[in-house]
Amino acid sequence: MSFPQNLHTHTVFSDGKHTPEEMVLGAVRAGCASLGFSDHSPMPPAADPDGWSMKPEKVPAYRAEILRLREAYAGMPEIFLGLEQDIDSPPPEGAWDYLIGSVHGVWADGCYLPADESADAFDRAVREHFGGDCLAFVRAYYRRMAEAAGQIKCGIVGHFDLITKFNEGGRRFDESDPRCRAAALEALEALMERDVIFEINTGAISRGYRTTPYPAPFLLEAIRQRGGRVCITSDSHSADTIAHAFSQAAALAEACGFREAWILTKDGFQPVDLAVYRGV
Repeated sequence: MSFPQNLHTHTVFSDGKHTPEEMVLGAVRAGCASLGFSDHSPMPPAADPDGWSMKPEKVPAYRAEILRLREAYAGMPEIFLGLEQDIDSPPPEGAWDYLIGSVHGVWADGCYLPADESADAFDRAVREHFGGDCLAFVRAYYRRMAEAAGQIKCGIVGHFDLITKFNEGGRRFDESDPRCRAAALEALEALMERDVIFEINTGAISRGYRTTPYPAPFLLEAIRQRGGRVCITSDSHSADTIAHAFSQAAALAEACGFREAWILTKDGFQPVDLAVYRGV
């Protein structure tokens, strides 16, 4: 029988709270048969003044620790070596089991403007760099998502509509605005040409920013209608959230017409019935 898998996992090597081994033990407690590590790729200093990404000098130690744990736990759970590769990061060196391609911010007026740092940072970016127009920030974000299709050689797209992190209930902009949806769908089309898997990400739920996963239902329906694939991830930053709200993510996927999610195996990505995520 298959069990839930999480491939979006952060540790103390970037902005996570726990060590890789503590995260492995958390995965065991959550009933996961496999776990993938995806700490944030190194970012240029101008885009990461607070130090949330992995330092370049830590990458070798990160790789070595994940590979050590793979041997130490011998498939209980099965461990994969991955990286969350940001569009602003240099190309990763060495072999990786998988990459999650992500966009965490945009550039305007020579400044890096994070999409997900805080609600205050979001509002300040809109006010100071987009003339108070939230939609302009949103469209700039999706343009970068479209650019990511050609820049990041990834198997998984991370939190596709991260720009909505602080917008639940439409508190900052109207996500149903045709201009907003057109920008999102244009980026989605560009990414789908690369045959990527879109994650259904519950991370903002566990951290109290949202009550629903990314992406929005209309985007998931568009992915399904175009023959796209999804996986379920928790974007976990602590050992107690490895499988957070997986049943909710599975229910959302089913409501949008999916019947399976994709998991990584030694033989590559394979589909599993969404039923394995129920009750988690």
